[in-house]
Parts: sequence; structure tokens; C-alpha cells
Amino acid sequence: MRRRHLAWKTALLLGLLLSSTIIYAQGTAADYERAIGLRDKYRPLAVNIPSRAGWIEKTSRFWYRRTVKGGDEFVLVDAETLARKPAFDHEKLAASLSAASGEKYKPLDLPFNSITFVEGERAIEFFIRGTRWRCDLSDYACKKLGPIERRGQGRSLLGRTLEPVGSGPPPEPERQPRPSPDGKWEAVIENYNLFVRAKGEKKASPLSFDGSEGNYYEWRTISWSPDSKKLVAYRVRPGYKRKIYYVESSPEGQLQPKYYTLDYAKPGDALDVEQPVLFHLETKKQIAIDNALFPNAYDMSNPVWRKDSRAFTFEYNQRGHQVYRVIEVDGTEGRARAAINEESKTFFCYSGKRFRHDVDDGKEVIWMSERDDWNHLYLFDGATGEVKNQITKGDWAVRGVEKVDEEKRHIWFSASGMYAGKDPYFVHYYRINFDGTGLTALTEEDANHSAVFSPDMKYYVDTWSRVDLPHTSVLRRTADRSVVMELERGDISELVKAGWRAPEVFTSVARDGKTEIWGVIFRPSNFDASKKYPVIENIYAGPQGSFVPKSFSAYNPMQSLAELGFIVVQIDGLGTSNRSKAFHDVAWKNLGDAGFPDRILWHKAVAAKYPYYDISRVGIYGTSAGGQSSLGGMLGYPDFYKVCVSACGCHDNRMDKIWWNEQWMGWPLGPEYAASSNVDNAHKLKGKLLLIVGELDTNVDPTSTMQVVNAMIKANKDFDLLVLPGAGHTSGGPYGDRKRYDFFVRHLLGVGSPDWNRSDSKP
Repeated sequence: MRRRHLAWKTALLLGLLLSSTIIYAQGTAADYERAIGLRDKYRPLAVNIPSRAGWIEKTSRFWYRRTVKGGDEFVLVDAETLARKPAFDHEKLAASLSAASGEKYKPLDLPFNSITFVEGERAIEFFIRGTRWRCDLSDYACKKLGPIERRGQGRSLLGRTLEPVGSGPPPEPERQPRPSPDGKWEAVIENYNLFVRAKGEKKASPLSFDGSEGNYYEWRTISWSPDSKKLVAYRVRPGYKRKIYYVESSPEGQLQPKYYTLDYAKPGDALDVEQPVLFHLETKKQIAIDNALFPNAYDMSNPVWRKDSRAFTFEYNQRGHQVYRVIEVDGTEGRARAAINEESKTFFCYSGKRFRHDVDDGKEVIWMSERDDWNHLYLFDGATGEVKNQITKGDWAVRGVEKVDEEKRHIWFSASGMYAGKDPYFVHYYRINFDGTGLTALTEEDANHSAVFSPDMKYYVDTWSRVDLPHTSVLRRTADRSVVMELERGDISELVKAGWRAPEVFTSVARDGKTEIWGVIFRPSNFDASKKYPVIENIYAGPQGSFVPKSFSAYNPMQSLAELGFIVVQIDGLGTSNRSKAFHDVAWKNLGDAGFPDRILWHKAVAAKYPYYDISRVGIYGTSAGGQSSLGGMLGYPDFYKVCVSACGCHDNRMDKIWWNEQWMGWPLGPEYAASSNVDNAHKLKGKLLLIVGELDTNVDPTSTMQVVNAMIKANKDFDLLVLPGAGHTSGGPYGDRKRYDFFVRHLLGVGSPDWNRSDSKP
């Protein structure tokens, strides 16, 4: 990646040189030169910036990586003795790894960011471009352990495997027998049915007779009770297996194209139907569990037995994502009940806001819910399914649970929004008792925190920063929150001398007249308040999170775009996550909204404060859900957004992956899907549009973009299209960056971009 960036930079500068007469006359050559060199210029100048710490198994030691002059180094710290030293000999490891790999590595420029100590800290392991390596720390011998295991023989993009057409179905995974806890029995699947056999024997006896090709027992779901007397497994009736077809137009090493398929469920598709079935080993009794409490599953987790074998549980997410239940099934009679019942008029956000901890083998349950309009923790009675008490409460959101201590009845968790007047997205850490008393703050500074606790919870590494404040990292003692040791304090003095300027945090009021909308503003390093600057918005409005940067970074790609003569901004509007449920619910069956009324009010508030902020020239860009939203903004608000670069957009939620789209747009499919579709609204285009798509995108079906293209052609619209051969889900890499730069330069600045074809070298 680094070599590609340098090659692009070299070619770009050469192109500027060869076409300097034209470009300097247009006034953009110097801006391009600064923009493309900004990352390499800024990143080395912020030193003592720590990465997230990693504790070593059950020890008092942890490691982290920090930036130093010339690169990065790994540090090892013992929290008990406060000893601190390099995690390994960087020079020896670089030399050994270079010899073993055939590559040339420098001690402070190693090709990995994370390490794992193994063999009692006598060796470390790490990954280099998908391959696992191990280096012995006694003699620094390094060896390749092998690639990450992947299913099938196809090409993998974003962790999903494209299967070559004509290769037949992928090989079935080896169906390992499931041994009973007492070691006497094994459960296996034969001829689609569940069998058991004595350990070490080949002959098995059937427990079921109702399995078939179209209604088979799934071996991955087999679960033994701890007393080895009962089993449960799911009988599965397959749903519709949709496939996407791909053409790799320009494969490496051959002239002719390659063809692939990918299993890919879309909204509205018929899903597998899973039926839990209970078996008693001694009597061969079979009980199909009444599905009245789980009649229409989008997803069901694998069954997990209670430790005393009295029952098993599984989690049920109903199609449409408005009902979520923890089901407990009696292990004797097979009676099912809802240990937890979560229902919502909109959606239950199971991605990022689902937490469950069974206390004392299920006698109590700690559960996360937004039932009072904020994401909080509740203590349930495991026997009755009733709420015993709300653990956390207030107009703020729990962001995650770090640890549950059943003996002391303590919970360590992260949250945001607890402090009035402060950034509601900043993450802080706390401890609280099961009954909701004893709320204790573990972090204090007005910044975004990341805390990593030792395995015994005796210590934690607290690291904080803001977009305008470099990282500070300290080791704290959990008992009294005292600082045991300062680890790092970021130094950006050289970065500031080089012209770096922090983005400005800006807030305005949403469409409801009261809710604060937060965003950031990036200005060019040569900013001149006497000039007028076009504005470009970087948008990602996916309801699964919030996206405006909150922590320090020496370089952000938005800075390079700003350097060309723009002001670049990013905003979290209504419909995104990590605020109240009402804030989030704006996205429900309404992804086309993307918070645009709030975003436009935010832009207008900035323009009212700063005369140089020119909202008569506003562009927008984004990738994936941001690709959908950026084009949606152009189509829905053409008098505000004038120029758009949309990459790999899920332009029609009926065309995209099922889990993401049905969660927000609902099921069954309704007219809301068409209302939010960029395909159905393509005829509304007024401004300048560039569409980018990778031909092998396994995240968003690339035909989603091509259907927009088709609709634009039918509506006789002018637009630009960039199809990237061999590329997956991407904004285009360095070439896509350059095309995006050029598009905004031409259509927002109103000047010509460099004549790249005059360069003898190609990026």
C-alpha cells in the first residue's frame, strides 16, 4: 500500500511538472502538490502517540505501540514493578524477518501493528498481509506459519469468498463428532438425521428419523447437556439460496475473464427455518419445541445449556427486527418460555446494542435495552422474566460492558453523553452495582477515552484524546482510580510548526429546534479568511454507528481534499446511533432521509458564522451507505448539493444485503424501499455526478450501481462512471482519490485539473 502511494505521488508530481504551464495558470498545481504530500508530511511529526494497549494473558504485563521519530516501536510494561522496556529487540527482529521473508524491513518500520505473546512470552506472533508469522525472542528466528484459513477455493474480498463458476459446490466442512461432556458418547449426523454412538465405535444409533435433504439436522447446532443425558439440535428447512454472479474482467496472469458466484441473501428472500428438537439419550425420546414464541425467525443463536442441565437457552431475533427474545426451554418436558422479551415499535438494534450476561446460571440476567429511550442496563429475574431494577439510568447511553463481577455484583462499562454541555459522543468508563447504586467514574478528562483493563481488573490503561488534543496514556489502579504511571503524552509541536491545523468542532440545532448536531470542519493549511471556499461534505449516515472523528489523528484524508482549496466537513445527523432512541429512530423505514434536514441546517449555521463558507457551492461524497446517501442528497436536495462523487453505493435497499437493510427498512418490504431508492429517483438528477464501483464488490451488489446507471441513461442524464476492474468494496484507492479530487476541482472550483495523460509514468 505504501509503495502504491509513493508511486502515485511520484507520477502525480511528474504530471504536474509536465503540465505546469497550464496548471499554474489555473492556480491549482501547488494545491495538488501539498494535498498529495500531506500524509507523508504530517504522520511522522506526531510522536509519543500510543496505540491501544494489549494485556498479556493473565499477567500484570501489557504492550503497546507508540510513534517515535523515524517510525514506531513496541513497548512492554509491568504494572506491578513499573518496569518498562522495548517489547523486543527491533533491530534483530527486522533483520531476521527480512532474511526469512525476502523483503527489506527497518527496525522502526515493521510490517505489522499488533503482536501476540505466545509460549510464555518466549515468542511473538503477528500477521503480514494475511499470513501468520512467529518470531522466537531467544534467537529471533522468524518463520511463516501459514495463511489465514478461508472457506473454498475462490477469491476472497472483505472476508467473503467468491466461488469460481464451474468448480462445483464448495467442499463440505468436515463434520466433527460432538463428544458428550462425560466422554462416553459422540453425536453425529448421518443421512440428515441425528445419531449417537459410543466413544471410539463406528456404529451409531439413530435419535431422529424425520431428517431429509429439505429438512435436515444441522451438525453445528448440536449441544449436549452438561450431565450428558440430553442433546438439542436444530432441524433446518432451507430457504432460498440467492447467488450473485461476477465477472473479473482483467485477472492477473491471463487474458480471458474469470467468473464467480457468491451466496448473498437480499431483503424479502425466504430464509432457513430452524426448529429446535430435544432428545433424551436413555429413552430416545424426541421433543420438537413449540415455536409459538419464535414463529418467524430472522436468526436464532445456537442452544446453550444451563450448567445444572435443567434447561437450555437460545436468542431469537424475529424477522423485521422488532421482537428479540431470550428463550429458555425446560430440559425435561421441552416447555419454552421467554426469559427476556424485547419489543420495539421501530427496530431492536442488535448490532452494537445487544448485551446479555446470565448471573448464577440464569437466576438473574443483565440485559441491555433502549426501552426508556436511552441504551441502558437492566437486571431481570431469570425465573419470571420481570425487571428487578434498572441498573443505569439517565439521558445518556451505555456504549459497552467491560466486565461483570458476580461475586461483588459490580459492572464495569463505557458510556457517553453523561456530562451536560460536553460532546455527547465522548466515551468514558464507569463502575456500578447491580442495584444501580455506587456509580463511579473511572475516567475524568474532557476527551474521548479508551480503557483496557487487566485480566484481574486490578489495573487499567486509560488513553484519551480529542481531534485537537493528542493522546495521553496512563496506567491507573482500579481500586482508587489513581495514576500509577504516565505512559505517553503525545507531542505535536513539530506537526504544528509544519502547518497542521486541528479540525474545528461545530454544533448546530437539528430540525426539531432543540437537538444538538455535531460535526467537524477541515480547512486547508493555507487558509485565508478573506476568500470564499466551496464546501464538500463527507457523508456516512449508516444507522449502525456514529462517524464524525472524535480522537486525535495527525492526518485525515479529508485534510488532503481540503488542501485543494475546499472546506471539508463531516456531520452526524438524526438517524445515526449513540444518542437517544428517538434520535436513532429517524432512520426507521427512512434511510433516504440520512439526516439531510439537520445537515443543511448545520451548513447554514456555519455559513452564518463564517462569511468565507460558501454554501452556494456544496459538494458531497461517500462510500457504501455513504454512496447511497451522497447520491440521495443530490437527488433529494438538488438546490443545495451541486456535485457528488458516490462510490459503491447501496443505491436501492432491495438490492443490498438482507441483515443491514431489513434491520432499518423493515420487513415485509413496503413502499418505503422505493421511496429511498436512488434508482427510482434517478430522474431527479440536476448536478454533476461521478459514480464509482468495483466489479467484484462482495459487500454491496455492484449491479446496484449499474441499475442507477441504467435509470440515468433512460432519463437522458449526464454523469460520469468509473468501473474498477478486479476491485471490491472501495472508493477506488489512489486512482479513485485522484478522480474524486479532479471532479471537485473542475466542478466546484471551476478550474481545470491536471492533464495526467501527459505524464510518461502511470500511477
